[in-house]
Amino acid sequence: MTSFRNLNRRVFLRSTSAAAAVGFFASSSGSSLGQDSPNERPVFATIGLRNQGWTITDKSTKFADFAAFADVDARVLGENLQKLEKKTSKKAEGYSDYRKVLERKDIDAVMIATPDHWHTKVSVEAMLAGKDVYCEKPLTLTIDEGKLIEKIVKQTGRVFQVGTMQRTENELRFLTAIAIIRAGRIGEIRRVTCGIGGATASPVIPAIDVPDGLDWNTWLGPAPKVPYRALPEMRTGYGGGVPLYTNCHYAWRNWYEYSGGQMNDWGAHHVDIATWALGAGDTGPNKVTPVSYSLPVDYKDGYPTVGDQYNSPTKFEIHANMPGDIPLIITSEGDNGILFEGTNGRIFVNRGRLSGKPVEDLESNPLPEGAVEAVYGGPVSENHTANFIEGIVSRSQPISDVWSHNRMLETCHLANIAIRLGREINWDPVKREIVGDEQANAFLSRESRKGFEIDI
Repeated sequence: MTSFRNLNRRVFLRSTSAAAAVGFFASSSGSSLGQDSPNERPVFATIGLRNQGWTITDKSTKFADFAAFADVDARVLGENLQKLEKKTSKKAEGYSDYRKVLERKDIDAVMIATPDHWHTKVSVEAMLAGKDVYCEKPLTLTIDEGKLIEKIVKQTGRVFQVGTMQRTENELRFLTAIAIIRAGRIGEIRRVTCGIGGATASPVIPAIDVPDGLDWNTWLGPAPKVPYRALPEMRTGYGGGVPLYTNCHYAWRNWYEYSGGQMNDWGAHHVDIATWALGAGDTGPNKVTPVSYSLPVDYKDGYPTVGDQYNSPTKFEIHANMPGDIPLIITSEGDNGILFEGTNGRIFVNRGRLSGKPVEDLESNPLPEGAVEAVYGGPVSENHTANFIEGIVSRSQPISDVWSHNRMLETCHLANIAIRLGREINWDPVKREIVGDEQANAFLSRESRKGFEIDI
């Protein structure tokens, strides 16, 4: 048995190493890896390089060789090609058109870190081209996109990892929290609160000339054709070096045309862990209620009435009625993290801490041996990419599979629909449709702009 203090070291010492796993690629009868590769390491490509695109590439170079990058911003593409060569002493080809990457027979898998509105199109076409896929969260822009991805995964048999890395990383805090709950240390769960932070409104953002090197039409892709907008003030810190107020780089998260705001950004992380802990990975809520919310612009029939300001919620409190009538609260207030409240205690977990009396009690009453591994379904991988590569080798779905991800993300999508329409949403988790609300059901899908339909 072990306490939380010693858990991290013990689990990682017992972990399966993806670096060792790649040695089996050439001889793995169930995997295509190595068939067209010059060595036994898998060959990857990354589509969408800014910020998270480089982050997932950087931590994956330990396990894979990168043969190609694709990005519609020539400056971002060039900078990241240089970073890759500096890190690995190997050159990759750069493309402005991701389809050139998918045409290459030597590439085994792609990592996708485009803005959210591109995720489904690139993911589906990559799988149909015979590639395994690692795609950043949130996986989809709509609920019906999730159903399509599930269909194509099943049809093609490709391995698909979603980038909800809290399932694997963060020093096992989230895994340990779930293990504590499964061991009955907080009793029966009575309420779960996900604090995901709020967002800021923007001033009116004028239309200006598109920056040199950016293919704005392709960046928009499936989304409606609109002007490029930006103000002179620049963003600093993470994601810095671009306009603070824009409808493009980084700030696209604040626009429903390209994302789902904080609800889908941080919500995709914390609602995922909450849903997993509740054992609701194959179902979902039956009702989503917008208790309070604040939108930065006026809305009519679920759509913003202006197109020159951020339009996703700045503040909100959403109640989702989960199986067993357990309330899952998603709020912009309080600490960023997840609070689990039970009949015998409560625990709080985020990326920096795991706290509460049941956690303190682990020193004198440790979890059973293997409790964390049982949550994970086996030895915990070195990192999220390692788990993806282990899945590629075994031809099995990794820890963040598309089915459980889509089920939890449905809660976030429904929350956004409830906010946009200003009313409670009743959901049938079996049929996966909104009950008795034709207008709300229309938000389950979104039409792609002509010329950017999904090629199936």
